Amino acid sequence: MKHVIILGDGMSDYPVVRLGGKTPLQVARKPHIDRIAREGRCGLFKTIEDGMPSGSEAANLAVLGYNPCEVLQGRGVLEAASMGVNIADDDMAMRCNLICLFDDGRIKNHSAGHISSAESDEILKTLQEEIGSPTLNFYTGVSYRHLFVGKNLDPRLDCAPPHDYPNEPAEPLLIRPKVPEAKLTADLLNKLTRESWKILKDHPVNQRRRAAGKDTANSIWLWSPGKRPKMWTFKERFNVTGAVISAVDLIRGIGVYAGLEVIKVPGATGLYDTNYEGKADAALDALKRVDFVYVHVEAPDEAGHDGNLDLKIKTIEDLDSRLVGRILAGLEKTEAGVAVLPDHPTPVEKRIHVRDAVPFAIRDPHQAPDAVERYDEASCAAGSFGTIHGDTFIRTVFHRC
Repeated sequence: MKHVIILGDGMSDYPVVRLGGKTPLQVARKPHIDRIAREGRCGLFKTIEDGMPSGSEAANLAVLGYNPCEVLQGRGVLEAASMGVNIADDDMAMRCNLICLFDDGRIKNHSAGHISSAESDEILKTLQEEIGSPTLNFYTGVSYRHLFVGKNLDPRLDCAPPHDYPNEPAEPLLIRPKVPEAKLTADLLNKLTRESWKILKDHPVNQRRRAAGKDTANSIWLWSPGKRPKMWTFKERFNVTGAVISAVDLIRGIGVYAGLEVIKVPGATGLYDTNYEGKADAALDALKRVDFVYVHVEAPDEAGHDGNLDLKIKTIEDLDSRLVGRILAGLEKTEAGVAVLPDHPTPVEKRIHVRDAVPFAIRDPHQAPDAVERYDEASCAAGSFGTIHGDTFIRTVFHRC
């Protein structure tokens, strides 16, 4: 039997006053996702346990049945795997965002106005020339998401994810050591960040962006440090083959360590303008050769971080009509299970990730549906699963309960 897991990153939310106390999922038109809920079984999934970092790295690992407490080593090493950057045993990898600061030093946004990859590449090359070295290396990723790798550094650091602190002063959020031995590392990394402010202030890319009325990439932001993780593959765990489809290096990197085929879809951007149809077609094609596909869509999360309610609703509706509906149509004559969920909520009024349990629905041709009629936070809370934790979700998908 084939399986598809469709993940709308940050899709769930809190009730919004402007929506009459409803959530974006409750008002969005999404007949295909509702069909999965109506024909399947539903519940809530606590993907991020209390005490864990409220990031997509922990949440997506949990969705795929890994215990983040055991395998999570920071998102930098996961993204390195996707980018083809080898991480040696004495390397420490970190996410390196390009962000935009207000003139007064507050964080305007975590994405430098969703800077393009080509513009970022110019900036990263400058950073490597100016503050990099043979042991301190910057690598260009996608849009604002990049990689920093340093040798003989201590990962025991307290870092602030920039998307969790919009409008907050940057200086007090710089890296702090968790143990005295990590102070030299923290001091070095903070020095790199402060030096980036001078380098990037009048960088040619930022001069062009400023002239065009766009946010500038006037700071790097280093966070989520870690070493190379050790993870069992899906073949070893469940004796299944799989593929992952995402525009985001973090998710692709998890796929690499999980032993999944990584499929890159042209036009997949990680934003509202992503190639939904291309992802759907790639998933259907992959199911001809693998047992399951993990289809990740970043767009709702980015809309949540931007605090853009209308755009978040649109991304949910586009996910439904342009991807979920296309996948369901392609599977009509195939015995296949289909699951849909977010990894975590990204409430538009908070603009950050939160740890609340997320709604999920699993349509399995071998299981009778429960009484849930629609897919949203409140409806799924009344589903037959109740609230689940750990690897219950992935084991249910693969009939390993």
